[in-house]
Amino acid sequence: MSDDVVAVVLAAGGSQRLGYSKQLLRRNGETLLRRAARLAGNSGAGRVLVALGAQATQLRPQLQGLAVDVIEVPEWQQGLGASLARVQSALGQAQHRHVLVLGCDQPALASAHLQQLLDAARDGGSAFSAYAGVRGLPAVIAWASWSQARFGGDQGLRAAAREGPLQDSAHVTAPELALDLDTPADVAAAISLGWLDSPDGPD
Repeated sequence: MSDDVVAVVLAAGGSQRLGYSKQLLRRNGETLLRRAARLAGNSGAGRVLVALGAQATQLRPQLQGLAVDVIEVPEWQQGLGASLARVQSALGQAQHRHVLVLGCDQPALASAHLQQLLDAARDGGSAFSAYAGVRGLPAVIAWASWSQARFGGDQGLRAAAREGPLQDSAHVTAPELALDLDTPADVAAAISLGWLDSPDGPD
């Protein structure tokens, strides 16, 4: 564990397009919410924050036994930027070297990729995942850039990666992360690839 890195799991969304909570989908019997929090902790981060909004009460039990702090995001409907703003406020003036930010809707995400991002940012810079022609989550953000960023509404890290000090960040290619879970078709694709349990899969 290192206090140089704080990890943030963004899991406040309401999964409106999907129609049910993507956080409760499972891979190898483990919900994606718990899996993301576990991967964040296994990255070596000294602290893990989990942003919850929609169905927070129902989702909290999935984090039982994990060393995480839950950040409530009442305005979750405004978008990822609202969660990032809440987390930024919660961290305040604490000094870390990097902030590792990930979601819970990329079922192909693995610990090795998080380590590659941390390695790419080791010299004090930032590093984004690259897939489908964009730079996005997960990402490792240098503390200075994180502290100066202005988040709100749907203004998240992907927009920040296109301008300002983050536009020259390193990137780690991971084409499998292009599949996130927004629609039933996405879920079906992930099941077919073995990245999600089928409805009659592990409990």
